[in-house]
Amino acid sequence: MSLLASWLRAGACERPHACALRAATGEWTYRELLVVAERGAACLRSADVAAGGIVGCAAGALDLALAAVACSAAGTALLPLDPLTAAAAWPRLQELAGGRLHCLRTRSGDWRLDRGPPAPTVDPDDLALVIASSGSEGEPKAVMLTNGNLAAAVAASQQRLPLAAGDTWLGCLPLHHVGGISLLFRCLRAGATLLLHGSFSAPEIWRDLNEQAVSHISLVPVMLARLLDVAGGRPPPASLRHALIGGGALSRPLCERALATGWPIRPSWGLSESAAQAATLLSPAEEWRPGLVGEPLPGLAARIAADGRICLRGAQVMAGYLNPERRPGLGLVDGWLITGDLGDIDGAGRLSIRGRADDLLVSGGVNVHPAEVEDCLAACPGVRDVAVTATADAEWGDSLLALVVGQADVELLRDWSRRHLPAGRRPRRFRCVEYLPRNGMGKLERAVLRRLAAEDA
Repeated sequence: MSLLASWLRAGACERPHACALRAATGEWTYRELLVVAERGAACLRSADVAAGGIVGCAAGALDLALAAVACSAAGTALLPLDPLTAAAAWPRLQELAGGRLHCLRTRSGDWRLDRGPPAPTVDPDDLALVIASSGSEGEPKAVMLTNGNLAAAVAASQQRLPLAAGDTWLGCLPLHHVGGISLLFRCLRAGATLLLHGSFSAPEIWRDLNEQAVSHISLVPVMLARLLDVAGGRPPPASLRHALIGGGALSRPLCERALATGWPIRPSWGLSESAAQAATLLSPAEEWRPGLVGEPLPGLAARIAADGRICLRGAQVMAGYLNPERRPGLGLVDGWLITGDLGDIDGAGRLSIRGRADDLLVSGGVNVHPAEVEDCLAACPGVRDVAVTATADAEWGDSLLALVVGQADVELLRDWSRRHLPAGRRPRRFRCVEYLPRNGMGKLERAVLRRLAAEDA
C-alpha cells in the first residue's frame, strides 16, 4: 500500500460515511472507495503485478480515479493515459518502462488486466505515479513521481490553498494530466470530496457550483471564460473560496471580467515535473500583470537561468524521466529542473511566466513572445480568443500572423496593433477564424497554428 491508499484508509477509519468521490454515475464514501481500491489491488496481484510495477490505463475520468486508488493499494504506480492517443504512445512508453508496463482495463470498478511480464521489486524511489508528456519534438516521455514528491506537492498546495474535511473540489480537467489527477490526492489527504466531471460542460459545471457547495475548482482560462458567459454577470456562490486558474496564459481582460463578478481567482503555474501546482497568486489586484503567478509554493526554490528559463528545485520536483533502469535524476541538473518556460522573479519573490522557450519568435531582430502579443490583442474590443504564430520570411525572419475569434474586423485589429504594440511585435497579417486549436487542457496547439500559418502564406 502506498500514499494515496494510506490516506484513503485513514479517511475510511475517521469518516467512513463521508463522500470521497462523486461523479455523474454515482458516489463513493471513504469506506466504499477503500473496498473498490482493495478489490482492484487483488486483481492486480492475481495478474502477477508485483509492488513496484507500472500499470498503464487509458480510460475516462472516473475509471482513472478508481484505477489510481487500486494501484496505490497494490503498491504499483499508475500511468494514466488519454484514450485518444494511448495506442500511438504505448510502444514508446513501453520502451521507456523497459518492457515492464502492464495494461489495465476497468469500467467503474469492474477490473480486467492484460497479463504482462513480472514487475521488479519496489524501487527505493517508491514510484507512485507516472505522467506521460511530450518533448519539444513531440517524442513521448514520462515523468516519474514518487510518493515523496506527491506528499510534498499536496502539503505545499494545502498551505497555499487550504482544503479541509467537508470541502468539495470540483475537478473537470482530464485525469491523464497531472492537474486533474493531483486533485484526487489533495482531496483524499484532506478528507474532502472530489466532485468529478468527465468532460467540461459550462452549464453543468455552473449548475454544480451552485448546487453542490463547491469550495474549490480548477480551470484553464478558456473554461473560466465559458463559465462567465453562462453565468451572465451573476457572481459565483459564496461557498466557492478558490478558483485555481492555470494551464495557460490568463489575459488581463479575462482576469478583470472574473474579478468584477466576484470570482476568487488564483492565477497559477505548474507542470507535470513539479507534481502540478508550483506557484499560485492568492489575490490579483490592480497592479496584477499577465503572467504573474505569485511566489513558488513552500518548499520550492526557483531561479532564472541565463537563457531566461525557469529552474525549480524541491521535494515535489520529479524523481526524473522514466527510463528502463528506473534510474533517478534523468532530466535534472544537480537536483534542478530546467523547465521549458521563460520567466522572471520580481523583488517580492513573485514569479511571472513569459511563455515557452520553444515558442519564441524573432521578427525583425526582435524577440517576440506570442503570449505577450496575444494578451495585448485580447483587450481589443470584439476579440473573444486570439493566437499568434508566424511563417518564415526573408525580410522579417518570422512574419507574425494573428488568428482571431470574434467580431473585430481586420482594420480594427491593425489599428489596435499600431497603437499598442511596437513595430517588431505587430502581426503582419490577421486572419479571422471560428475557433482556435486547443488540447484537452485548453492549451493552444502551437504546431497546428504553425501549419495554419503555412496554409495562409
